[in-house]
Amino acid sequence: MIKGINRQLIEITDVGSEYYERALLIVRPEYCDIQNAELEKEAKKILKNVGTPSISRKRQKVFQLILKLSCAAAIGAGIAVMFMSV
Repeated sequence: MIKGINRQLIEITDVGSEYYERALLIVRPEYCDIQNAELEKEAKKILKNVGTPSISRKRQKVFQLILKLSCAAAIGAGIAVMFMSV
């Protein structure tokens, strides 16, 4: 059962992420009197810090590690070929 709750919501539809469609933020009662533009500005600032889902970050880190190891192996092979040809 839902009782009458008077809360102010801010809905951000352009969250700037391919993973999320929109965000709903509930404003604390003591800050309901602040202008909407300032609340939306603060909400967008918070959403920028959210980032990507953790599984995506893990995949990105694994890909970067594989890329770094591949580059190191290629450089090592190149140096070995230079010394072997001398």
